[in-house]
Amino acid sequence: MKRFKYVTLLITSLLLVLTLAGCGSQPLSSQNVLENDKRTNTITWGVKADQKLIGLIDVKDGQEKGFEIDLAKAITKKVLGKNGKTKFVTVTSQSRIPLLKNGNIDAIIATMSILPDRKKVIDFSDSYFSAGQSILVKKDSSIKKVSDLNGKTVTSAVGANSVENIHKIAPKARVLQLPDFAQALSALKSGQGEAMTTDNVILAGLAVENPGYKLVGGAFTTEPYGIGINKGQGDFKKAINKGLKEVIADGTYNKLIMKWFGNVPGFNYKEVLRK
Repeated sequence: MKRFKYVTLLITSLLLVLTLAGCGSQPLSSQNVLENDKRTNTITWGVKADQKLIGLIDVKDGQEKGFEIDLAKAITKKVLGKNGKTKFVTVTSQSRIPLLKNGNIDAIIATMSILPDRKKVIDFSDSYFSAGQSILVKKDSSIKKVSDLNGKTVTSAVGANSVENIHKIAPKARVLQLPDFAQALSALKSGQGEAMTTDNVILAGLAVENPGYKLVGGAFTTEPYGIGINKGQGDFKKAINKGLKEVIADGTYNKLIMKWFGNVPGFNYKEVLRK
């Protein structure tokens, strides 16, 4: 009986220690990101680092550059003031939400479409860019619009929504899926396909890097991009939305659109300007 009481007392003591230890830590959902950022005068953004024009690390100076990078900096100034600082953490499509949920970043600005399934996990700001699916072809291609892809082979990345969208509009198109967009482009260049498809802003970067190619047909889907924010951070979300509206209202947004997309072959930057 004494042994039983000793074991019971030991277990009770351990549970008490664990409970007290837990009380000393603050769960991420209860932390106020906006207050933390004001205290450090810094917003930590998750950004892409491999997409030209959008988010790319410049090998010359190691700095992140692109439309989303500049937009994040502009919004930060609106939220924290003119001396507000930005910190960038490189993310991928697979890592961006886990990094946000774990508190490694405060917000995601990384070509992320606002989708119902994602809204169950995180919150989004108002849309900051109206992306859309398009097609990339050689400059001398006879393909002018998406319906011209019937009977043609189109390259894309595995798992992309692009494939399903192509089949809806050009049901007789053959789709060659590759592991990533770099290989999809290589397949296009080698003649394995007559066109490549994904979001127009991604194709815009490829068109700039590959002068012999251009976008055609305009955008044939709507893919609104939003800034990802953790649930339970209503104050931070309001501040980000307010900052975005101010960046649009003072003309900074349109200047950034023209800076990064104004001279892309086949990309009509006027379609994505904001009033």
